[in-house]
Amino acid sequence: MNKKNIQIQVGLDENKVPESIEWSATDNKEDRLIKAKAMMISFWDPAEKAALRIDLWTKDMMVDEMADFFFQTMMTMADTYARATQYRDQADELRTFAKEFFKKFQDKQQAES
Repeated sequence: MNKKNIQIQVGLDENKVPESIEWSATDNKEDRLIKAKAMMISFWDPAEKAALRIDLWTKDMMVDEMADFFFQTMMTMADTYARATQYRDQADELRTFAKEFFKKFQDKQQAES
């Protein structure tokens, strides 16, 4: 069996709040750690039939970046769901929700400025 590795390093401040997130993967073309401001990782536990998650973001992650991160993540989830299940109608519903979610964020930001 061929195995690959993903490495994640999280730098914490004195209050254990993430200050930096860096990652690398075995097949990554770059031979270095890549900086990130946020991450969401989900694992499926078949014994418990439960999702296990790690959600982290650095303290310099801006609100507009977080909204864009969520939008892009939901769009990718819709693509993954469509490929895994062939339920394109539900994937399209998730894409529609993601677009509406992001539009509401943009409207809120515009109203506050």
